[in-house]
Amino acid sequence: MARTDRQPRQRLDPDARRSAILDAAAESFAEHPYAEVSVSSIASRAGASDALLYRYFAGKEGLYSELVRRGIDDLVARQAAALAAMPSGSSARDRVRAVTGVHLDRIAAHPAAWAMPLNAPGSEPAAAAAIHAQARHDAVDRLRVLLAPSAQPRHEYALSGYFGFLDAACLRWVERGCPDRERGSLVDAALGALEGALGDWAA
Repeated sequence: MARTDRQPRQRLDPDARRSAILDAAAESFAEHPYAEVSVSSIASRAGASDALLYRYFAGKEGLYSELVRRGIDDLVARQAAALAAMPSGSSARDRVRAVTGVHLDRIAAHPAAWAMPLNAPGSEPAAAAAIHAQARHDAVDRLRVLLAPSAQPRHEYALSGYFGFLDAACLRWVERGCPDRERGSLVDAALGALEGALGDWAA
């Protein structure tokens, strides 16, 4: 006798199926810590089987890492678009303010998922941690280009330290529920910390 308790699965082309699995994984990881999400729950949410999910991704770690990479790529693209839309000759401070605002937009969209690696160090898979580490290195490089500081050792500390300050400030913002009324204060504090470390805006 044929079983009738299985959830019917919609037939999708490979690109659509891959996208559906990624979307289901994004929703799952936004709602629960990495350790609490299973491959089966993601597959079920995507209307797929476990075997079909493994056809497209190397399990949960591969899915999570792909989402991390996709999120970082989207952030960088949005920051570049924000900079391109600014008037010619905008100050370094205003350029950093613009990209920081885009960063806050991303955090506010998925605060728990953003905060998870900071609240629980070591909780994300090694591949994802490596992606985050490379992204931080690239972010420092982009900040260096924005500011064009003179080549002084203390400026390198300032550039790297800015992101540590920003992480801590944003984590506090997330704990407070990402109130929109406090965005300006957060950004001003971050910019002030960077200016204090640099000694002055270099561009």
